[in-house]
Amino acid sequence: MKAPLKAPQVTQPPHPPLKAYYAHEGDRRGWVLDLFDRTAGDYDRLERIMALGTGSWYRRRALRGAGLRPGMTVLDIGVGTGLVAREAARIVGDPTRVLGVDPCAGMLDTAKVPPGVRLASGSAESIPAPDASADFLSMGYALRHISDLSLAFREFYRVLKPGGRLCLLEITRPDGACLRALLKTYMRGVIPLAARLVARHRDMPTLMRYYWDTIEACAPPPSIVAAITAAGFVDVRRHLELGIFSEYRAVKPTGLY
Repeated sequence: MKAPLKAPQVTQPPHPPLKAYYAHEGDRRGWVLDLFDRTAGDYDRLERIMALGTGSWYRRRALRGAGLRPGMTVLDIGVGTGLVAREAARIVGDPTRVLGVDPCAGMLDTAKVPPGVRLASGSAESIPAPDASADFLSMGYALRHISDLSLAFREFYRVLKPGGRLCLLEITRPDGACLRALLKTYMRGVIPLAARLVARHRDMPTLMRYYWDTIEACAPPPSIVAAITAAGFVDVRRHLELGIFSEYRAVKPTGLY
Protein backbone atom coordinates (compact mmCIF):
# COMPACT_ATOMS: atom_id res chain seq x y z
CA MET A 1 0.00 0.00 0.00
CA LYS A 2 1.42 3.36 -0.99
CA ALA A 3 2.03 6.02 1.65
CA PRO A 4 -0.29 9.02 1.31
CA LEU A 5 1.15 11.90 -0.63
CA LYS A 6 2.12 14.90 1.43
CA ALA A 7 0.52 18.20 0.53
CA PRO A 8 3.04 20.52 -1.15
CA GLN A 9 4.51 23.16 1.13
CA VAL A 10 3.19 26.56 0.04
CA THR A 11 5.64 29.39 0.44
CA GLN A 12 4.47 32.75 1.74
CA PRO A 13 6.68 35.57 0.43
CA PRO A 14 6.14 38.99 2.07
CA HIS A 15 5.27 40.57 -1.29
CA PRO A 16 4.89 39.63 -4.97
CA PRO A 17 7.94 39.84 -7.28
CA LEU A 18 8.89 43.47 -8.00
CA LYS A 19 9.59 43.16 -11.71
CA ALA A 20 11.15 46.58 -12.02
CA TYR A 21 14.12 45.05 -10.17
CA TYR A 22 14.07 41.27 -10.86
CA ALA A 23 11.98 39.08 -13.13
CA HIS A 24 10.86 36.15 -10.98
CA GLU A 25 10.45 35.23 -7.31
CA GLY A 26 13.36 32.81 -7.63
CA ASP A 27 15.63 35.72 -8.56
CA ARG A 28 14.73 37.87 -5.57
CA ARG A 29 17.02 36.48 -2.91
CA GLY A 30 20.16 36.72 -5.05
CA TRP A 31 19.27 40.20 -6.30
CA VAL A 32 18.55 41.54 -2.81
CA LEU A 33 21.70 40.03 -1.27
CA ASP A 34 23.85 41.45 -4.04
CA LEU A 35 22.34 44.93 -3.64
CA PHE A 36 22.80 44.96 0.14
CA ASP A 37 26.32 43.59 -0.22
CA ARG A 38 27.33 46.43 -2.58
CA THR A 39 25.77 49.18 -0.48
CA ALA A 40 26.63 47.98 3.04
CA GLY A 41 29.28 50.65 3.56
CA ASP A 42 26.75 53.45 3.08
CA TYR A 43 23.85 51.96 5.01
CA ASP A 44 24.40 53.54 8.44
CA ARG A 45 24.96 56.98 6.93
CA LEU A 46 21.65 56.85 5.08
CA GLU A 47 19.85 55.35 8.06
CA ARG A 48 20.78 58.36 10.19
CA ILE A 49 19.38 60.69 7.53
CA MET A 50 16.25 58.61 6.98
CA ALA A 51 15.44 58.33 10.71
CA LEU A 52 16.40 61.95 11.43
CA GLY A 53 18.81 60.73 14.09
CA THR A 54 16.13 59.06 16.24
CA GLY A 55 16.75 55.45 15.19
CA SER A 56 18.77 54.23 18.17
CA TRP A 57 16.37 55.75 20.69
CA TYR A 58 13.35 54.22 18.97
CA ARG A 59 14.91 50.75 18.61
CA ARG A 60 15.88 50.69 22.29
CA ARG A 61 12.36 51.76 23.29
CA ALA A 62 10.74 49.14 21.05
CA LEU A 63 12.91 46.31 22.39
CA ARG A 64 12.08 47.19 25.98
CA GLY A 65 8.40 47.49 25.09
CA ALA A 66 8.48 43.95 23.69
CA GLY A 67 9.92 42.60 26.93
CA LEU A 68 13.71 42.60 26.52
CA ARG A 69 15.36 42.69 29.94
CA PRO A 70 18.87 42.47 31.44
CA GLY A 71 20.38 38.97 31.38
CA MET A 72 18.34 37.64 28.45
CA THR A 73 19.93 35.84 25.50
CA VAL A 74 19.11 37.47 22.16
CA LEU A 75 19.03 36.39 18.54
CA ASP A 76 18.96 39.37 16.17
CA ILE A 77 17.94 38.15 12.72
CA GLY A 78 18.87 40.27 9.72
CA VAL A 79 21.43 41.98 11.93
CA GLY A 80 22.79 44.04 9.01
CA THR A 81 25.22 46.65 10.28
CA GLY A 82 24.24 45.96 13.89
CA LEU A 83 21.72 48.74 14.52
CA VAL A 84 19.33 46.59 16.59
CA ALA A 85 22.03 44.34 18.07
CA ARG A 86 23.83 47.34 19.55
CA GLU A 87 20.72 48.42 21.44
CA ALA A 88 19.96 44.86 22.53
CA ALA A 89 23.47 44.53 23.96
CA ARG A 90 22.99 47.74 25.94
CA ILE A 91 19.75 46.46 27.44
CA VAL A 92 20.84 42.92 28.35
CA GLY A 93 24.08 44.23 29.84
CA ASP A 94 26.34 41.51 28.44
CA PRO A 95 27.20 41.66 24.71
CA THR A 96 28.19 37.98 24.68
CA ARG A 97 24.51 37.13 25.13
CA VAL A 98 23.66 38.60 21.71
CA LEU A 99 24.04 36.71 18.42
CA GLY A 100 23.45 38.56 15.15
CA VAL A 101 22.57 36.58 12.02
CA ASP A 102 22.57 37.82 8.44
CA PRO A 103 22.91 36.20 4.98
CA CYS A 104 24.82 39.19 3.54
CA ALA A 105 28.61 39.02 3.89
CA GLY A 106 28.99 42.74 3.17
CA MET A 107 26.68 43.66 6.03
CA LEU A 108 28.44 41.35 8.47
CA ASP A 109 31.82 42.75 7.42
CA THR A 110 30.72 46.33 8.12
CA ALA A 111 28.68 45.63 11.27
CA LYS A 112 29.60 47.87 14.19
CA VAL A 113 28.70 45.99 17.36
CA PRO A 114 30.12 46.04 20.91
CA PRO A 115 32.97 43.62 21.60
CA GLY A 116 31.48 40.26 22.56
CA VAL A 117 28.46 40.37 20.26
CA ARG A 118 28.72 37.33 17.99
CA LEU A 119 27.95 37.47 14.28
CA ALA A 120 27.07 34.52 12.06
CA SER A 121 26.03 33.85 8.50
CA GLY A 122 22.47 32.58 8.23
CA SER A 123 18.95 33.58 7.30
CA ALA A 124 15.53 33.94 8.86
CA GLU A 125 14.57 30.62 7.29
CA SER A 126 17.70 28.82 8.53
CA ILE A 127 19.08 30.16 11.81
CA PRO A 128 22.41 28.74 13.05
CA ALA A 129 21.20 28.21 16.61
CA PRO A 130 19.95 25.18 18.59
CA ASP A 131 16.32 24.56 19.45
CA ALA A 132 14.98 26.56 22.42
CA SER A 133 18.22 28.50 22.88
CA ALA A 134 17.15 32.17 23.05
CA ASP A 135 15.00 34.24 25.40
CA PHE A 136 14.32 36.95 22.83
CA LEU A 137 14.36 37.18 19.03
CA SER A 138 14.43 40.50 17.19
CA MET A 139 14.33 41.52 13.54
CA GLY A 140 14.70 45.14 12.49
CA TYR A 141 13.19 46.19 9.15
CA ALA A 142 14.14 42.98 7.35
CA LEU A 143 10.75 41.28 7.24
CA ARG A 144 10.15 42.56 3.69
CA HIS A 145 13.37 40.97 2.44
CA ILE A 146 12.95 37.34 3.54
CA SER A 147 11.76 34.61 1.19
CA ASP A 148 9.04 32.85 3.18
CA LEU A 149 7.13 34.28 6.13
CA SER A 150 5.70 30.94 7.26
CA LEU A 151 9.06 29.17 7.21
CA ALA A 152 10.79 32.06 8.96
CA PHE A 153 8.18 32.27 11.73
CA ARG A 154 8.39 28.52 12.32
CA GLU A 155 12.16 28.89 12.60
CA PHE A 156 11.72 31.77 15.06
CA TYR A 157 9.48 29.51 17.11
CA ARG A 158 12.06 26.69 17.02
CA VAL A 159 14.97 28.72 18.40
CA LEU A 160 13.05 30.50 21.16
CA LYS A 161 12.72 29.00 24.62
CA PRO A 162 9.21 28.42 26.00
CA GLY A 163 8.13 31.83 27.20
CA GLY A 164 10.59 33.48 24.80
CA ARG A 165 9.59 36.76 23.21
CA LEU A 166 9.46 37.91 19.60
CA CYS A 167 9.89 41.51 18.39
CA LEU A 168 9.71 42.32 14.68
CA LEU A 169 10.15 45.98 13.71
CA GLU A 170 8.86 47.09 10.33
CA ILE A 171 7.78 50.19 8.41
CA THR A 172 4.20 49.77 7.24
CA ARG A 173 2.36 51.56 4.47
CA PRO A 174 0.04 54.05 6.23
CA ASP A 175 -3.72 53.63 5.92
CA GLY A 176 -4.45 57.32 5.34
CA ALA A 177 -3.96 58.65 1.82
CA CYS A 178 -2.30 61.90 2.92
CA LEU A 179 0.23 60.25 5.23
CA ARG A 180 0.88 57.56 2.61
CA ALA A 181 1.59 60.18 -0.06
CA LEU A 182 3.85 62.12 2.30
CA LEU A 183 5.83 59.03 3.27
CA LYS A 184 6.14 57.91 -0.34
CA THR A 185 7.48 61.31 -1.37
CA TYR A 186 10.00 61.20 1.44
CA MET A 187 11.10 57.59 0.98
CA ARG A 188 11.07 57.40 -2.82
CA GLY A 189 12.02 60.99 -3.62
CA VAL A 190 13.87 62.78 -0.84
CA ILE A 191 15.89 59.85 0.51
CA PRO A 192 17.14 58.58 -2.89
CA LEU A 193 18.20 62.17 -3.68
CA ALA A 194 20.07 62.34 -0.38
CA ALA A 195 21.66 58.99 -1.21
CA ARG A 196 22.83 60.34 -4.54
CA LEU A 197 24.47 63.28 -2.78
CA VAL A 198 26.17 61.58 0.18
CA ALA A 199 26.57 57.87 -0.64
CA ARG A 200 29.80 56.52 -2.03
CA HIS A 201 28.18 53.70 -3.98
CA ARG A 202 26.08 54.52 -7.00
CA ASP A 203 23.51 51.80 -6.17
CA MET A 204 22.45 53.37 -2.87
CA PRO A 205 19.61 55.41 -4.47
CA THR A 206 18.32 52.15 -5.99
CA LEU A 207 18.31 50.53 -2.55
CA MET A 208 16.35 53.44 -1.11
CA ARG A 209 13.75 53.31 -3.89
CA TYR A 210 13.49 49.55 -3.46
CA TYR A 211 13.05 50.10 0.27
CA TRP A 212 9.85 52.06 -0.32
CA ASP A 213 8.57 49.74 -3.05
CA THR A 214 8.79 46.78 -0.66
CA ILE A 215 6.95 48.77 2.01
CA GLU A 216 4.17 49.55 -0.47
CA ALA A 217 3.89 45.95 -1.71
CA CYS A 218 4.31 44.14 1.63
CA ALA A 219 1.62 41.86 3.02
CA PRO A 220 -0.84 43.80 5.21
CA PRO A 221 -0.40 43.66 8.99
CA PRO A 222 -3.38 41.29 9.59
CA SER A 223 -1.74 38.73 7.28
CA ILE A 224 1.54 39.01 9.16
CA VAL A 225 -0.20 38.64 12.52
CA ALA A 226 -2.05 35.58 11.19
CA ALA A 227 1.20 34.00 9.95
CA ILE A 228 2.90 34.54 13.33
CA THR A 229 -0.11 32.99 15.07
CA ALA A 230 -0.12 30.03 12.66
CA ALA A 231 3.51 29.32 13.61
CA GLY A 232 2.34 28.63 17.19
CA PHE A 233 2.95 31.94 18.96
CA VAL A 234 0.46 33.39 21.45
CA ASP A 235 -0.34 36.92 22.59
CA VAL A 236 0.42 38.11 19.05
CA ARG A 237 -0.03 41.86 18.81
CA ARG A 238 0.85 44.71 16.53
CA HIS A 239 1.85 47.93 18.25
CA LEU A 240 1.77 50.94 15.90
CA GLU A 241 3.73 54.18 16.28
CA LEU A 242 2.98 57.33 14.26
CA GLY A 243 0.83 55.35 11.85
CA ILE A 244 3.99 53.99 10.20
CA PHE A 245 6.16 51.94 12.56
CA SER A 246 4.80 48.46 13.27
CA GLU A 247 6.11 46.43 16.19
CA TYR A 248 4.95 42.82 15.98
CA ARG A 249 5.16 41.23 19.42
CA ALA A 250 4.49 37.62 20.40
CA VAL A 251 5.35 34.94 22.95
CA LYS A 252 6.21 31.27 22.59
CA PRO A 253 3.89 29.28 24.88
CA THR A 254 5.30 27.70 28.02
CA GLY A 255 4.85 24.12 29.22
CA LEU A 256 5.91 22.54 25.92
CA TYR A 257 9.08 20.81 27.08
